[in-house]
Amino acid sequence: MRHDQRRAWVEVDLGALQRNASLLAQRARVPLLPMVKADAYGLGVEAVIWALEQEEPWGYGVASVAEGTQLRSLGVTRRILVFTPLLTEDFDECRINDLTPTLGDAMRISAWHASGGEPWHLGVDTGMNRSGIPWDRVSELKSLLTATPPEGMFTHFHSAELNDGSLQLQQQRFRDALAELPARPQLLHAENSPAIERQSPSPWDLARPGVALYGVGGGAGSRVTLEPVASLHSRIVEIREVPDGETVSYDATWKATGWRRIATAAAGYADGVRRNLSNRGFALVNGTRVPIAGVVTMDMTMLDVTGVDCSVGDVATFIGRQGDAELSIGDVAATGDLSPYEVLVGLSLRATRVYVDGDA
Repeated sequence: MRHDQRRAWVEVDLGALQRNASLLAQRARVPLLPMVKADAYGLGVEAVIWALEQEEPWGYGVASVAEGTQLRSLGVTRRILVFTPLLTEDFDECRINDLTPTLGDAMRISAWHASGGEPWHLGVDTGMNRSGIPWDRVSELKSLLTATPPEGMFTHFHSAELNDGSLQLQQQRFRDALAELPARPQLLHAENSPAIERQSPSPWDLARPGVALYGVGGGAGSRVTLEPVASLHSRIVEIREVPDGETVSYDATWKATGWRRIATAAAGYADGVRRNLSNRGFALVNGTRVPIAGVVTMDMTMLDVTGVDCSVGDVATFIGRQGDAELSIGDVAATGDLSPYEVLVGLSLRATRVYVDGDA
């Protein structure tokens, strides 16, 4: 851990990121299409991209034309797929920056073709009901797909981490949709992180890891052990004695029972300490798990360090490890009734990013 940081920082282990990518590639046994949307899930897309480049992925997945354009400005030459459906007014910028759109309706497929755009990937909805043509209506596009065939076809699993049969159902629907096409596209892709974790090798041509790259995963049926990539730390900037009956933070939701020792850490919800953790989350201070006292504020979070040997300037860890003690992203998410994705992406806020290349 870097102790030279003055306020709050997110440490990103690029070595762990690369090892996670390598592990997922070994399982999939097909080229990877890593998802780097939302500033690489909050960890800083520039550093993440160049770390992933060593794994030689097929390309990268983003959510918007702006994100794809940013990658081009950073010097990325690999293929870039834009997974959120585009408005037709985005087509020119998409084409100029050599981005590949994902399309799922006749109007936009025709408009993309008319604009001179090539190639493109067909989005098929197999149960997510978010975007793409429904799997049982693909036959309606047969004549259009004959005239302007897609380079690829894909779907997205909604519950691949669950043992509820939905993964198998969606894959069968994907196969049924494929059978309705006039010709098989060159590239088929469907597996997200939990699907890669649960099945090996991939039955498709590309695999699309997202959150697992960044160390979050291991749900039901997972066959991989991922390394944590991100941790969140802050300095303790004040310590005070709080007498019996006194309250801490906004709305006075925490009240001292007896004399308590309260430390103020210089990180709040603008740094990635989620407000949902108020009065129920934890931090690590000198290897000891201590509770958050009161409401998490924008810039500071108070901790009950009664009985813990600590001083101003010591490090409070909100995500990560100190000695044998650990607060994983999954732990934090469960405590705050949050999605691990929310916790990870929330680290894109104010806290400084510090990049390291840790050994296994």
